[in-house]
Amino acid sequence: MAGLVNIGFGNMVNASKLVAVVSPDAAPIKRLVQNAREQHRVIDASQGRKTKAVLIMDSDHIVLSALQPDTITRRFSLNGLTETDNKSEGD
Repeated sequence: MAGLVNIGFGNMVNASKLVAVVSPDAAPIKRLVQNAREQHRVIDASQGRKTKAVLIMDSDHIVLSALQPDTITRRFSLNGLTETDNKSEGD
């Protein structure tokens, strides 16, 4: 069972619903965020600071964070939620 991951400023996301953590600099990610904004699927957790990470959730929501993707990934790993831990025994 996955827990919550701190994405900065006391904001948390459900780690089991997290699909990807990406940098906001690439044009396709910018388009993804803009389309999600138009459809009211963006959650801005950057507290007014520059967005440094875009979290893509399995519910098609996009979460914006002011933390670096590496920082969020490290926090995700510290919760014991590495890819190898999530594999089933039959893999």
